Amino acid sequence: MAKAGIEIPDDYLHGIQAMASTESGDLSAFVLRAMLENWEAAKADRRPMCADTGVPRYYVKIGNEARVEGGPIELERRLRRATARATHDVPLRPNRVHPLSRRDNDNNVGINAPEIEYSFEPDADWIDVTTVHKGGLFGTDYRMLFPADGVDGIKRFYLDTLIAFGKRGLACQPAIVGIGLGGSKDTCMVLGKQAACLRVVGDRNPDPEIAALEDELKALGNSIGMGAMGFVGSSMVVDCHIEVGYTHTGGMPMSVHCFCLSSRRATARLHPDGRIEYRTDPEWFTPYLRRDTVEWQSPAASSKKSA
Repeated sequence: MAKAGIEIPDDYLHGIQAMASTESGDLSAFVLRAMLENWEAAKADRRPMCADTGVPRYYVKIGNEARVEGGPIELERRLRRATARATHDVPLRPNRVHPLSRRDNDNNVGINAPEIEYSFEPDADWIDVTTVHKGGLFGTDYRMLFPADGVDGIKRFYLDTLIAFGKRGLACQPAIVGIGLGGSKDTCMVLGKQAACLRVVGDRNPDPEIAALEDELKALGNSIGMGAMGFVGSSMVVDCHIEVGYTHTGGMPMSVHCFCLSSRRATARLHPDGRIEYRTDPEWFTPYLRRDTVEWQSPAASSKKSA
């Protein structure tokens, strides 16, 4: 939790450094230089890189052969306890409140908070715990497109969203933009957020068609005349990541998420022998997670094989 809140990931840092070297907009370039200096100061002083430390959440990848002492209940108890400790020790801003009473437990823990999402990995005996501190207010949008809208419709909604965010100050650019395509409505939102928060700058989807669209949308986002924090410039999108899910034949849901200028994530891999390895690449989207197969044979296929 401390590493995520304080230390900017190297992939994002290098992405901003590259943008700072090419940005021609005066105010946009000033913001980029100021952020680079701010990150150095935060790391040196061991203080959060941004005063608004977002809302902490966890992504847990469990190896199929891993065993948790105390089971998943104990795992979640430890994660909630770690959230409360980090809120006071780092410190993180206690952003979580009850939606109606606005009651604040002063520790970022409450009903359904922090969020914990799970995935699983075959032939592994470790557990990866990734923490992400993502802004919890704006920087996200959703639209139900139709198959006939095609790629042009995807581009139109993408541009509409980035321009609205830039004009209204609803995201801190330059951002990693995550796009969810397909799935059900809730899955679409989940995929977009994961694409923004759990893939590193420079990573590309293994599907060549999707990877080409990621490159195109990144270039498109940096061509609209907006730069850092919405000022005039060309540094709106550090990178663009797309994740997809099979969807209803009559629709094409799409979500857009911006992982803000303080790109906060860190991963710890827990091994059975007690070793802990830290890294900034969550390695969330494994081939198993993106699998596009069934693991059984249909009756028709079995009959053909027998014949």
